[in-house]
Amino acid sequence: MQAWQVHENGEPSEVMRLADVAQPVPGDGQVLLKVRAANINFPDVLMCRGHYQVRPPLPFTPGVEICGETEDGRRVIANPALPYGGFAEYAVADAAALLSAPDSLDDAEAAALHIGYQTGWFGLHRRAHLEAGEALLVHAAAGGVGSAAVQLGKAAGATVIGVVGGAEKAAVARELGCDVVVDRRSEDVVAAVKEATGGRGADVIYDPVGGEAYTQSTKVVAFEGRIVVVGFASGSIPSPGLNHALVKNYAILGLHWGLYNTKNPKLVQRCHEQLTELAARGAIKPLVSERVPLAGAADAVQRLGDGVTTGRIAVVPTGAQA
Repeated sequence: MQAWQVHENGEPSEVMRLADVAQPVPGDGQVLLKVRAANINFPDVLMCRGHYQVRPPLPFTPGVEICGETEDGRRVIANPALPYGGFAEYAVADAAALLSAPDSLDDAEAAALHIGYQTGWFGLHRRAHLEAGEALLVHAAAGGVGSAAVQLGKAAGATVIGVVGGAEKAAVARELGCDVVVDRRSEDVVAAVKEATGGRGADVIYDPVGGEAYTQSTKVVAFEGRIVVVGFASGSIPSPGLNHALVKNYAILGLHWGLYNTKNPKLVQRCHEQLTELAARGAIKPLVSERVPLAGAADAVQRLGDGVTTGRIAVVPTGAQA
């Protein structure tokens, strides 16, 4: 079969190599899956660079979420068991963690329903307890993680403010349903958010960016507001001033979604059931901006790392249905 492999750490376009390799052999409790579509995530970029908290042994195949097909023909969503990731024709995954792919979504959309939407659901509902009528601020609102949070926020009845970088991403954020869109490249984010909220600030802030975005968040978080930290796509990890959190009376909430798979997997299943229901009634629909063939995976991963993509990019192996 064909699979992308990383033999040394570095930029994805330089270290990912497409090769003919043997099909992976499932271990105990694992299943072999034919990859129908693999979604590109920022952890794929970080793993190529050697900067992710999970460091699979070299060589490894990136691709942390897929829509796959079991040997008996079932369509499932899975996180492949590294080092046999999803940017390949076949992958392996833990049988106990397989989730049914919703009938309302095609393969590429189903692949994109998992990590980003699970993270959004846990962040907004489990950690921040977002309520209808509250103001939700989403950084990088046109990206894969941000776009999921925007849709989930709207489905929960929140007023959603999306922060993006550039006119093209601003247009995407509006199409996603943001009530207010702020272009950080041409607008003062702090002033715009305060104006949009009548000076009150945002009740919940969803931050997959870190760096300057986090600093802005501390300036616009409302009384008893909650800042949900889900990642550091900017490459800069903030050092929060806890005295500031005390004086302004807000909470800083960390979210590592992957921990729920081991700490409380039943919650992951419950979340998937709710996401499936939301997708069935059209309240959420993953924004798949591109579908690329397997041969285009390295370029697509690099573009995600460079911050020039919107929504999700799905890798579709030859012969699979997207």
